[in-house]
Amino acid sequence: MDVFVAPPDLVRVLLVEDDAGDALLVEELLAEVAAPIRLTRAHSVSEAEPLLAGQDCVLLDLGLPDASGLQALRKLAEVHGDVAVVVLTGLADEQQGVAAVAAGAQDYLVKGQVDGDLLARVIRYAVERVRSEEIQRQLREERLYAKEKARLERGLLPSPLLSDDRLTIASRYQPGRQRMLLGGDFYDVVQADDGTVHAMVGDVCGHGPDEAALGVCLRVAWRTMVLAGRPVAEVLDTMQRVLVHERHLDGLFATLCMLSVAPDRRRAELRLAGHPPPVLHTARGVGLLDAPVGVPLGVLPTATWHPATVELGERWSVLLYTDGLVEGRMGEGSERLGGDRLTGLVGSLAAEGGDWRTTVLDDLIRAVCVLNRGDLMDDVAALLLSRVAGGADV
Repeated sequence: MDVFVAPPDLVRVLLVEDDAGDALLVEELLAEVAAPIRLTRAHSVSEAEPLLAGQDCVLLDLGLPDASGLQALRKLAEVHGDVAVVVLTGLADEQQGVAAVAAGAQDYLVKGQVDGDLLARVIRYAVERVRSEEIQRQLREERLYAKEKARLERGLLPSPLLSDDRLTIASRYQPGRQRMLLGGDFYDVVQADDGTVHAMVGDVCGHGPDEAALGVCLRVAWRTMVLAGRPVAEVLDTMQRVLVHERHLDGLFATLCMLSVAPDRRRAELRLAGHPPPVLHTARGVGLLDAPVGVPLGVLPTATWHPATVELGERWSVLLYTDGLVEGRMGEGSERLGGDRLTGLVGSLAAEGGDWRTTVLDDLIRAVCVLNRGDLMDDVAALLLSRVAGGADV
C-alpha cells in the first residue's frame, strides 16, 4: 500500500464554504497552479471546528448557515486562534472583508476577482505572516522573561560585601534541566563591622518566579539584618517571619545554611535550618561539618536554630551548597550522590593541586552531572569561602 508523504512545504488549507459552485471554483483555481496545497472542505463553522488543528490556513466564507459576518471568524478564533484566515467575500460585501482583517483575519479576497496564482500567493503570505507574528511574539516573551530572570537572579545572587584580603570567594549557579523555570536558590556573604564574616546559602522549595521572588525577599532581609548588626538568632527569626508573610502558598518553606566566621578566621558558628551541612577542606583532610539540624524556615510558628562551634584552622575552604548538588543520581538507578560522596569529590579535586579553588566549583558540578548522566534536575547554588593567607588577626 502506498503511503502519502507530505512535501516539507505543503500548505494545508481548509475551505469553509456552503455554496457548491463557489467551492468548485476555488478547487479549480488551486488546481491550475503547481503550488503544494492540500485542500479540505467544510460546509459550516461547526463542521470546520474539529478540522482546524491540522490546518495552516482557512479560506472562510462570511455567509454560512450557522454563522454570518464576523461571527464565523470569532468562532474559529476561539477554537484555534493561531491559524491563518483568509476571508472570501462577495462583490457587495467587500467592506466586510476589510472589517474581518481589522478583526484578526490575515487578508480577504473578493469572489470572482481572483485567479489561481493570486489565490495561492495570498494563502502563502497569510501563513507566513501568522508564523512570523508567532515568532515575534515568542521573541518578545523570551526578552521579557530574560529581563525578569536577570533581575531576580541579581537579587538571588548578589555581590559579596567582603573586605578581608585573607579570604576569597567563589560562587556558581547552575540551573536544573527545566532551565526556563526560575529556582529559589540564593546565597550571600557579608562582613560585619566587628570583623565577623557571615556566609549563607538558602533554597525556597519549588520553582517559578514566585519562589524566586520569595528567595530575593529572604536574601535581602538576611543582608539587611546582618548589616544592622542584629544577633544571628534574630536574623533567622526575622527571615522566618518574612517568609510566612510573603509566601504565596501555605506550607511553602525554605532551607538555610549560615556560617559565621570569627574575626580570627580560625573558628566559626554553623547553623542549619533543614539544610545539608557544608564541606570543610583543610590540610588535615576533607569532611562534613556537624551541627544540629533545625527545622526549615516556615515549617513551625516558632523555632530555634542552635549553633555549633567548628574549628577551621589556619588555612581552609568551606563549601556551602543547595541540595540540588547532592540529589543528583548515581547513574540510572535511584541512588543519590549524598554528602559523603560529595566530600570525596571535593577531596579528589583538591588533591589535583594547582589553584584548585578557582576551578573546583565548575569541576565539581561537571563531575556530578557526569555521575548523573546528564544535567541535574534541580538548581544548584554553591559558594566556596576560603582562607588562603595568614596575617594579623582583625
